[in-house]
Amino acid sequence: MPEHYVYRHRVTFDETNLVGNVYFAHFLHWQGHCREYFLADHAPAAVVALAGDLALVTVDCAADFFAEAHALDRIELRMSLERIDGHRIAMSFDYLRTDPGPAELLARGRQTVACMRRSAAELEPAPIPEQLRRALDLYAAAAGGSRS
Repeated sequence: MPEHYVYRHRVTFDETNLVGNVYFAHFLHWQGHCREYFLADHAPAAVVALAGDLALVTVDCAADFFAEAHALDRIELRMSLERIDGHRIAMSFDYLRTDPGPAELLARGRQTVACMRRSAAELEPAPIPEQLRRALDLYAAAAGGSRS
């Protein structure tokens, strides 16, 4: 069983600032990419449901930075399930530069999303879609993630 879902990214020049390093907001942007590719790869029914009344609402996200990234670096994001708490899914992200040179931990991030349903008046908590729950269960078993 997999310990984490891997998203690979090559840094582009437009993701860097005048100093030449990656602007910090791109790290959070990449978390979104990783999460969305996970959905596409493992829970395509949830992606279809997002066009309807399902909403995956980010309730918090953060990143701690340890080293800089630069244009054309190859970055590997490793997303792991931390826990499922009712309708909320907490994930962690390790950002590793894999090229050039030996792998180096650049940052560590975290993000929590809530599964919600759109009603006429508001968003309401909703169960995690079954296909997504099954995909997450694979990572929970491998990573020791907790469920409620």
